[in-house]
Amino acid sequence: MLLTGLLSHAAYQPQLGRNAVVPRDLALQPLLFGWPTAPSWLYAATQGTHVTLGITLVPLLLLKLWSVIPRLFAWPPAASPAQALERLATLLLVGSAVFQFATGILNAQLWYPWRFDFVVAHYYGAWVFLASIALHVALKLPTIRRARRTRGVLRPLIDDLAHTTPEPYEPGGLVTPNPAEPTISRRGALGLAGAASGGLFLLTVGQSVGGPLREIALLAPRGTGSVHAGPNGFPINKTARVARVTQAMVGAGWRLELQGTRALRLSREHLLAMEMATHDLPIACVEGWSTTQRWSGVRLADLARLAGADPEDVLHVSSLQPRGAFRQTTLSARQVRTEQALLALRVNGVDLSLDHGYPARIVVPALPGVHCTKWVGGLTFARA
Repeated sequence: MLLTGLLSHAAYQPQLGRNAVVPRDLALQPLLFGWPTAPSWLYAATQGTHVTLGITLVPLLLLKLWSVIPRLFAWPPAASPAQALERLATLLLVGSAVFQFATGILNAQLWYPWRFDFVVAHYYGAWVFLASIALHVALKLPTIRRARRTRGVLRPLIDDLAHTTPEPYEPGGLVTPNPAEPTISRRGALGLAGAASGGLFLLTVGQSVGGPLREIALLAPRGTGSVHAGPNGFPINKTARVARVTQAMVGAGWRLELQGTRALRLSREHLLAMEMATHDLPIACVEGWSTTQRWSGVRLADLARLAGADPEDVLHVSSLQPRGAFRQTTLSARQVRTEQALLALRVNGVDLSLDHGYPARIVVPALPGVHCTKWVGGLTFARA
Protein backbone atom coordinates (compact mmCIF):
# COMPACT_ATOMS: atom_id res chain seq x y z
CA MET A 1 0.00 0.00 0.00
CA LEU A 2 2.86 2.37 0.78
CA LEU A 3 4.37 1.70 -2.64
CA THR A 4 1.15 2.35 -4.56
CA GLY A 5 0.54 5.47 -2.47
CA LEU A 6 3.99 6.81 -3.31
CA LEU A 7 3.43 5.96 -6.97
CA SER A 8 0.20 7.96 -6.89
CA HIS A 9 2.13 10.90 -5.47
CA ALA A 10 4.75 10.55 -8.23
CA ALA A 11 2.02 10.37 -10.89
CA TYR A 12 0.94 13.90 -9.94
CA GLN A 13 4.44 15.06 -10.98
CA PRO A 14 4.72 17.61 -8.16
CA GLN A 15 8.01 18.83 -9.61
CA LEU A 16 6.11 20.48 -12.50
CA GLY A 17 4.29 23.81 -12.38
CA ARG A 18 1.73 24.03 -9.62
CA ASN A 19 1.02 20.30 -9.55
CA ALA A 20 2.33 19.90 -6.00
CA VAL A 21 -0.43 19.32 -3.45
CA VAL A 22 1.95 18.40 -0.64
CA PRO A 23 4.32 21.38 -0.08
CA ARG A 24 7.53 20.66 -1.99
CA ASP A 25 9.83 21.87 0.78
CA LEU A 26 8.11 19.65 3.36
CA ALA A 27 7.45 16.49 1.36
CA LEU A 28 9.31 13.23 1.81
CA GLN A 29 9.64 12.12 -1.80
CA PRO A 30 11.68 8.91 -2.17
CA LEU A 31 9.92 8.18 -5.48
CA LEU A 32 9.96 11.17 -7.80
CA PHE A 33 10.44 10.72 -11.53
CA GLY A 34 8.92 11.60 -14.87
CA TRP A 35 5.65 9.65 -14.90
CA PRO A 36 5.46 7.31 -17.93
CA THR A 37 2.67 7.26 -20.50
CA ALA A 38 2.73 3.50 -21.08
CA PRO A 39 1.03 1.25 -20.40
CA SER A 40 -2.05 3.44 -20.64
CA TRP A 41 -3.68 1.59 -17.71
CA LEU A 42 -0.72 2.15 -15.35
CA TYR A 43 -2.40 4.63 -13.00
CA ALA A 44 -5.66 2.69 -13.09
CA ALA A 45 -3.74 -0.39 -11.92
CA THR A 46 -1.69 1.28 -9.18
CA GLN A 47 -4.50 3.37 -7.70
CA GLY A 48 -7.09 0.64 -8.09
CA THR A 49 -4.76 -1.68 -6.20
CA HIS A 50 -4.20 0.94 -3.49
CA VAL A 51 -7.89 1.54 -2.79
CA THR A 52 -9.02 -2.07 -3.20
CA LEU A 53 -6.26 -3.35 -0.95
CA GLY A 54 -7.02 -0.71 1.67
CA ILE A 55 -10.69 -1.69 1.87
CA THR A 56 -9.90 -5.42 1.74
CA LEU A 57 -7.55 -5.18 4.72
CA VAL A 58 -10.11 -3.56 7.04
CA PRO A 59 -11.23 -6.87 8.68
CA LEU A 60 -7.62 -7.84 9.33
CA LEU A 61 -7.00 -4.40 10.84
CA LEU A 62 -10.04 -4.79 13.10
CA LEU A 63 -8.83 -8.24 14.17
CA LYS A 64 -5.46 -6.79 15.13
CA LEU A 65 -7.04 -3.83 16.94
CA TRP A 66 -9.31 -6.22 18.86
CA SER A 67 -6.21 -7.88 20.28
CA VAL A 68 -4.21 -4.75 21.19
CA ILE A 69 -6.74 -2.08 22.15
CA PRO A 70 -7.25 -3.47 25.71
CA ARG A 71 -3.60 -2.62 26.34
CA LEU A 72 -4.41 1.06 25.82
CA PHE A 73 -6.79 1.02 28.79
CA ALA A 74 -4.67 -1.03 31.19
CA TRP A 75 -3.99 0.56 34.58
CA PRO A 76 -1.53 1.74 35.68
CA PRO A 77 -0.53 3.05 32.24
CA ALA A 78 3.10 2.05 32.68
CA ALA A 79 5.15 0.42 35.39
CA SER A 80 8.51 1.28 33.86
CA PRO A 81 10.07 3.59 31.24
CA ALA A 82 10.30 0.65 28.81
CA GLN A 83 6.63 -0.15 29.26
CA ALA A 84 5.75 3.53 28.80
CA LEU A 85 7.61 3.57 25.47
CA GLU A 86 5.80 0.41 24.40
CA ARG A 87 2.43 1.90 25.37
CA LEU A 88 3.15 5.09 23.40
CA ALA A 89 4.25 3.03 20.39
CA THR A 90 0.99 1.04 20.55
CA LEU A 91 -1.03 4.24 20.81
CA LEU A 92 0.80 5.70 17.81
CA LEU A 93 0.25 2.52 15.79
CA VAL A 94 -3.45 2.29 16.59
CA GLY A 95 -4.07 6.00 16.05
CA SER A 96 -2.22 6.23 12.73
CA ALA A 97 -3.80 3.00 11.44
CA VAL A 98 -7.33 4.14 12.25
CA PHE A 99 -6.64 7.58 10.75
CA GLN A 100 -5.18 6.23 7.50
CA PHE A 101 -7.85 3.63 6.86
CA ALA A 102 -10.77 5.81 7.97
CA THR A 103 -9.80 8.89 5.94
CA GLY A 104 -8.89 6.78 2.90
CA ILE A 105 -12.22 4.95 2.89
CA LEU A 106 -14.21 8.15 3.47
CA ASN A 107 -12.34 9.82 0.61
CA ALA A 108 -13.23 6.90 -1.67
CA GLN A 109 -16.87 7.43 -0.67
CA LEU A 110 -16.63 11.21 -1.28
CA TRP A 111 -17.51 12.08 2.31
CA TYR A 112 -15.31 14.70 3.94
CA PRO A 113 -16.36 15.38 7.57
CA TRP A 114 -13.17 17.39 8.17
CA ARG A 115 -11.63 20.70 7.18
CA PHE A 116 -8.04 19.64 6.47
CA ASP A 117 -6.60 18.76 3.06
CA PHE A 118 -7.06 15.01 2.64
CA VAL A 119 -4.12 14.47 0.27
CA VAL A 120 -1.64 16.25 2.54
CA ALA A 121 -2.92 14.58 5.72
CA HIS A 122 -3.05 11.12 4.15
CA TYR A 123 0.48 11.52 2.76
CA TYR A 124 2.05 12.53 6.05
CA GLY A 125 -0.12 10.04 7.92
CA ALA A 126 1.37 7.25 5.81
CA TRP A 127 4.86 8.10 7.03
CA VAL A 128 3.67 8.21 10.64
CA PHE A 129 1.99 4.82 10.15
CA LEU A 130 5.15 3.36 8.62
CA ALA A 131 7.31 4.71 11.47
CA SER A 132 4.89 3.36 14.08
CA ILE A 133 4.99 -0.12 12.51
CA ALA A 134 8.80 -0.08 12.50
CA LEU A 135 8.89 1.05 16.15
CA HIS A 136 6.30 -1.53 17.19
CA VAL A 137 8.18 -4.38 15.49
CA ALA A 138 11.47 -3.25 17.02
CA LEU A 139 9.99 -3.21 20.53
CA LYS A 140 8.25 -6.55 20.04
CA LEU A 141 11.17 -8.30 18.35
CA PRO A 142 12.23 -10.22 21.50
CA THR A 143 8.64 -11.41 21.97
CA ILE A 144 8.39 -12.39 18.29
CA ARG A 145 11.61 -14.38 18.47
CA ARG A 146 10.57 -16.13 21.67
CA ALA A 147 7.14 -17.05 20.28
CA ARG A 148 8.63 -18.33 17.05
CA ARG A 149 11.14 -20.43 18.96
CA THR A 150 8.61 -21.98 21.34
CA ARG A 151 5.45 -22.24 19.19
CA GLY A 152 6.62 -21.81 15.61
CA VAL A 153 4.82 -19.76 12.97
CA LEU A 154 1.97 -22.00 11.79
CA ARG A 155 1.67 -24.43 14.68
CA PRO A 156 -0.95 -22.39 16.60
CA LEU A 157 -3.14 -22.31 13.47
CA ILE A 158 -3.26 -26.11 13.26
CA ASP A 159 -5.21 -26.53 16.50
CA ASP A 160 -8.99 -26.78 16.36
CA LEU A 161 -11.22 -25.20 19.01
CA ALA A 162 -10.94 -28.19 21.35
CA HIS A 163 -7.16 -27.89 21.37
CA THR A 164 -6.97 -24.08 21.42
CA THR A 165 -5.36 -22.80 24.61
CA PRO A 166 -4.39 -19.27 25.66
CA GLU A 167 -0.80 -18.21 25.37
CA PRO A 168 1.16 -18.16 28.63
CA TYR A 169 0.45 -15.15 30.83
CA GLU A 170 3.19 -12.51 30.90
CA PRO A 171 3.06 -9.27 32.91
CA GLY A 172 2.42 -6.47 30.44
CA GLY A 173 1.37 -8.92 27.72
CA LEU A 174 -1.93 -9.31 25.89
CA VAL A 175 -3.19 -12.36 27.80
CA THR A 176 -5.35 -11.79 30.89
CA PRO A 177 -4.29 -13.55 34.12
CA ASN A 178 -7.62 -15.44 34.16
CA PRO A 179 -8.63 -16.11 30.53
CA ALA A 180 -12.09 -17.47 29.72
CA GLU A 181 -12.63 -20.61 27.71
CA PRO A 182 -11.92 -19.96 24.00
CA THR A 183 -14.99 -19.62 21.77
CA ILE A 184 -13.16 -19.70 18.45
CA SER A 185 -9.87 -21.17 17.32
CA ARG A 186 -7.04 -19.03 16.01
CA ARG A 187 -7.50 -20.38 12.50
CA GLY A 188 -11.25 -19.79 12.83
CA ALA A 189 -10.69 -16.14 13.75
CA LEU A 190 -8.23 -15.72 10.90
CA GLY A 191 -10.57 -17.51 8.51
CA LEU A 192 -13.48 -15.29 9.55
CA ALA A 193 -11.41 -12.16 8.92
CA GLY A 194 -10.19 -13.62 5.62
CA ALA A 195 -13.74 -14.36 4.48
CA ALA A 196 -14.81 -10.82 5.36
CA SER A 197 -11.83 -9.45 3.42
CA GLY A 198 -12.77 -11.61 0.44
CA GLY A 199 -16.32 -10.27 0.52
CA LEU A 200 -15.10 -6.67 0.64
CA PHE A 201 -12.74 -7.41 -2.24
CA LEU A 202 -15.61 -8.65 -4.43
CA LEU A 203 -17.73 -5.60 -3.54
CA THR A 204 -14.91 -3.19 -4.40
CA VAL A 205 -12.66 -4.49 -7.16
CA GLY A 206 -15.27 -4.12 -9.90
CA GLN A 207 -14.86 -0.33 -9.92
CA SER A 208 -11.28 -0.86 -11.10
CA VAL A 209 -11.37 -3.97 -13.29
CA GLY A 210 -14.84 -3.46 -14.80
CA GLY A 211 -16.69 -6.28 -16.52
CA PRO A 212 -19.38 -8.24 -14.62
CA LEU A 213 -17.79 -7.33 -11.28
CA ARG A 214 -18.65 -3.65 -11.85
CA GLU A 215 -22.31 -4.51 -11.32
CA ILE A 216 -21.61 -5.72 -7.77
CA ALA A 217 -19.13 -2.98 -6.81
CA LEU A 218 -21.51 -1.76 -4.11
CA LEU A 219 -18.78 0.02 -2.17
CA ALA A 220 -17.89 2.20 -5.15
CA PRO A 221 -19.97 5.41 -5.22
CA ARG A 222 -19.76 5.37 -9.02
CA GLY A 223 -19.18 1.63 -9.31
CA THR A 224 -21.93 0.85 -11.81
CA GLY A 225 -21.84 4.09 -13.79
CA SER A 226 -24.88 5.22 -15.73
CA VAL A 227 -25.40 2.37 -18.16
CA HIS A 228 -28.58 3.77 -19.72
CA ALA A 229 -27.31 7.27 -20.50
CA GLY A 230 -25.88 6.58 -23.95
CA PRO A 231 -22.28 7.14 -25.09
CA ASN A 232 -21.65 9.58 -22.21
CA GLY A 233 -23.00 7.09 -19.66
CA PHE A 234 -19.87 6.39 -17.65
CA PRO A 235 -18.65 7.54 -14.21
CA ILE A 236 -18.18 11.22 -13.43
CA ASN A 237 -15.82 12.55 -10.78
CA LYS A 238 -17.06 16.12 -10.59
CA THR A 239 -20.16 17.42 -12.35
CA ALA A 240 -20.35 20.78 -14.08
CA ARG A 241 -22.74 21.98 -11.40
CA VAL A 242 -20.29 21.18 -8.61
CA ALA A 243 -17.46 22.80 -10.59
CA ARG A 244 -19.68 25.85 -11.26
CA VAL A 245 -19.29 25.58 -15.03
CA THR A 246 -22.40 26.77 -16.88
CA GLN A 247 -23.69 26.40 -20.43
CA ALA A 248 -23.07 30.10 -20.96
CA MET A 249 -19.35 29.59 -20.29
CA VAL A 250 -19.04 26.92 -23.01
CA GLY A 251 -21.41 28.33 -25.62
CA ALA A 252 -20.74 29.58 -29.13
CA GLY A 253 -18.38 32.24 -27.82
CA TRP A 254 -15.96 29.72 -26.31
CA ARG A 255 -12.42 29.90 -27.66
CA LEU A 256 -9.35 27.85 -26.81
CA GLU A 257 -6.53 30.20 -25.81
CA LEU A 258 -3.43 28.56 -27.33
CA GLN A 259 -0.06 30.09 -26.49
CA GLY A 260 3.54 29.26 -27.34
CA THR A 261 5.80 31.36 -29.53
CA ARG A 262 2.52 32.12 -31.29
CA ALA A 263 -0.80 32.99 -29.67
CA LEU A 264 -4.05 31.76 -31.22
CA ARG A 265 -7.73 31.67 -30.31
CA LEU A 266 -9.41 28.58 -31.74
CA SER A 267 -13.13 27.86 -31.86
CA ARG A 268 -14.47 24.36 -31.39
CA GLU A 269 -15.34 24.27 -35.09
CA HIS A 270 -11.72 25.09 -35.92
CA LEU A 271 -10.52 22.26 -33.70
CA LEU A 272 -12.99 19.79 -35.23
CA ALA A 273 -11.69 20.71 -38.69
CA MET A 274 -8.14 19.71 -37.72
CA GLU A 275 -6.78 16.18 -38.11
CA MET A 276 -8.52 14.04 -35.50
CA ALA A 277 -7.19 11.01 -33.66
CA THR A 278 -9.21 8.33 -31.84
CA HIS A 279 -7.91 6.12 -29.04
CA ASP A 280 -9.34 3.83 -26.35
CA LEU A 281 -7.96 5.24 -23.11
CA PRO A 282 -8.82 4.90 -19.41
CA ILE A 283 -9.79 7.65 -17.01
CA ALA A 284 -8.59 6.60 -13.55
CA CYS A 285 -9.45 8.47 -10.38
CA VAL A 286 -7.76 8.70 -7.00
CA GLU A 287 -10.86 7.14 -5.39
CA GLY A 288 -9.93 3.88 -7.14
CA TRP A 289 -12.44 3.67 -10.00
CA SER A 290 -11.50 3.65 -13.67
CA THR A 291 -13.27 3.42 -17.00
CA THR A 292 -12.00 2.99 -20.56
CA GLN A 293 -13.75 4.90 -23.34
CA ARG A 294 -13.09 5.79 -26.98
CA TRP A 295 -11.89 9.39 -27.17
CA SER A 296 -11.56 11.53 -30.29
CA GLY A 297 -9.78 14.85 -30.52
CA VAL A 298 -6.73 16.81 -31.60
CA ARG A 299 -3.30 15.49 -30.66
CA LEU A 300 -1.55 17.68 -28.12
CA ALA A 301 1.60 17.31 -30.23
CA ASP A 302 -0.22 18.90 -33.20
CA LEU A 303 -1.36 21.81 -31.03
CA ALA A 304 2.22 22.21 -29.79
CA ARG A 305 3.45 22.51 -33.38
CA LEU A 306 0.64 24.95 -34.18
CA ALA A 307 1.72 27.14 -31.25
CA GLY A 308 5.38 26.95 -32.27
CA ALA A 309 6.34 25.21 -29.03
CA ASP A 310 9.81 23.84 -28.38
CA PRO A 311 10.02 20.02 -28.14
CA GLU A 312 11.15 20.34 -24.50
CA ASP A 313 8.32 22.67 -23.45
CA VAL A 314 5.85 21.58 -20.80
CA LEU A 315 2.15 22.29 -21.14
CA HIS A 316 0.17 24.36 -18.64
CA VAL A 317 -3.54 23.53 -18.89
CA SER A 318 -6.20 25.80 -17.40
CA SER A 319 -9.89 25.08 -16.95
CA LEU A 320 -12.96 27.28 -17.11
CA GLN A 321 -13.71 26.00 -13.61
CA PRO A 322 -13.54 29.18 -11.51
CA ARG A 323 -11.70 27.66 -8.56
CA GLY A 324 -10.44 24.41 -7.11
CA ALA A 325 -7.12 22.71 -6.47
CA PHE A 326 -7.21 20.92 -9.82
CA ARG A 327 -8.54 23.66 -12.09
CA GLN A 328 -5.09 23.66 -13.69
CA THR A 329 -2.35 21.13 -14.33
CA THR A 330 1.07 20.91 -15.95
CA LEU A 331 2.00 18.08 -18.32
CA SER A 332 5.56 17.04 -19.11
CA ALA A 333 7.07 17.29 -22.59
CA ARG A 334 6.95 13.49 -22.84
CA GLN A 335 3.23 13.45 -22.07
CA VAL A 336 2.56 16.15 -24.65
CA ARG A 337 4.51 14.33 -27.36
CA THR A 338 3.00 10.89 -26.83
CA GLU A 339 0.90 9.83 -29.81
CA GLN A 340 -2.23 9.14 -27.75
CA ALA A 341 -2.30 12.42 -25.80
CA LEU A 342 -5.43 14.30 -26.86
CA LEU A 343 -7.43 17.42 -26.42
CA ALA A 344 -10.59 15.34 -26.58
CA LEU A 345 -13.72 16.80 -28.21
CA ARG A 346 -15.82 13.66 -28.56
CA VAL A 347 -16.29 10.36 -26.75
CA ASN A 348 -17.73 7.12 -28.12
CA GLY A 349 -18.67 8.85 -31.36
CA VAL A 350 -20.60 11.80 -29.89
CA ASP A 351 -19.79 15.21 -28.44
CA LEU A 352 -18.66 15.31 -24.83
CA SER A 353 -21.45 16.04 -22.38
CA LEU A 354 -21.05 19.08 -20.17
CA ASP A 355 -20.36 16.87 -17.15
CA HIS A 356 -17.60 15.07 -19.06
CA GLY A 357 -15.83 18.30 -19.99
CA TYR A 358 -17.52 19.85 -23.03
CA PRO A 359 -16.25 21.64 -25.08
CA ALA A 360 -12.82 20.02 -24.62
CA ARG A 361 -10.87 18.01 -22.06
CA ILE A 362 -7.41 16.53 -21.65
CA VAL A 363 -6.98 12.76 -22.04
CA VAL A 364 -3.45 11.35 -21.70
CA PRO A 365 -2.42 7.70 -21.21
CA ALA A 366 -1.66 6.73 -17.57
CA LEU A 367 -2.52 10.23 -16.31
CA PRO A 368 -4.38 10.60 -12.98
CA GLY A 369 -8.00 11.52 -13.60
CA VAL A 370 -7.76 14.85 -11.75
CA HIS A 371 -5.12 15.92 -14.29
CA CYS A 372 -7.33 15.02 -17.25
CA THR A 373 -8.60 18.58 -17.03
CA LYS A 374 -12.20 19.20 -18.11
CA TRP A 375 -13.70 22.39 -19.61
CA VAL A 376 -10.31 23.41 -20.99
CA GLY A 377 -9.98 27.13 -21.55
CA GLY A 378 -6.28 27.57 -22.22
CA LEU A 379 -3.15 25.69 -23.26
CA THR A 380 0.20 27.38 -22.68
CA PHE A 381 3.47 25.83 -23.84
CA ALA A 382 6.52 27.07 -21.93
CA ARG A 383 9.88 26.04 -20.53
CA ALA A 384 9.73 23.88 -17.40
